[in-house]
Amino acid sequence: MHSRYPAARPIGMLLAALSLTACASVPPEQRVEHDPWEGMNRSLYRFNDVVDRATLKPVARGYRKILPEPVRRSVDNFGRNLATPRSAVNNFLQGKGEGGFSELARFIINSTFGIGGLFDIATAGGLRARTEDFGQTAAVWGIPPGPFVMLPFLGPQTLRDALLMPADVRFDPLYHYEVSSVRDPLYVLRIIDLRAQILPLEDLLQDSQDPYVTLRESYLQNREFEIYDGNPPMEDEYFDEFFEEDYEETTDEEFDQPYDLDEE
Repeated sequence: MHSRYPAARPIGMLLAALSLTACASVPPEQRVEHDPWEGMNRSLYRFNDVVDRATLKPVARGYRKILPEPVRRSVDNFGRNLATPRSAVNNFLQGKGEGGFSELARFIINSTFGIGGLFDIATAGGLRARTEDFGQTAAVWGIPPGPFVMLPFLGPQTLRDALLMPADVRFDPLYHYEVSSVRDPLYVLRIIDLRAQILPLEDLLQDSQDPYVTLRESYLQNREFEIYDGNPPMEDEYFDEFFEEDYEETTDEEFDQPYDLDEE
């Protein structure tokens, strides 16, 4: 099912990851493996939370309350359209020629008929977004994610993605727009819009036993989902653990019995 609001897909994926992670326990050895800087990351998480509660969060609430959904949707469409050239480049770099040409077509259609990207005409016409960035490209090329890191003001990242963020920024057309009186307010507006979109995630974080771990694991799960285009591989350990109990309780005789489709 396609959402009318383009932001609903990535935010929805993150919501799903948060809901699953909030109920799951993470083995201590797994935490150490991808979060060797946990002490520093927790301090930065608390710092970001304090700053956010005092500044961006109340502004985002006001933004969501004052502006109607169609206006917020246009702001989101505008920001996503500006990210389309970067996405096209990374599709090509990953060998996804069809996705690259599709993103270029989306940019042309939405920038013209969509009035600078305020309206997502391409999606309405059946041309779905195929979003990619330099962090995803590096993952496809086999570069490991490195440790999880919490960045001041910017939030959760992997070290790989954090190091490649400048490349993502430089492929944003707004970055090259020299009129700061227009460029800077548009940057701020996009940040506020993104913050407003993730307001629904906060209840899940607060209801979890450890909000930091929940945020970290949900971010990493969602990021893997994006890298594998929605079809991440199932880890062998998870597969074995999931079926171990049923296999132990099933005898050889029961296993060899034919399955009756009519049996209730």
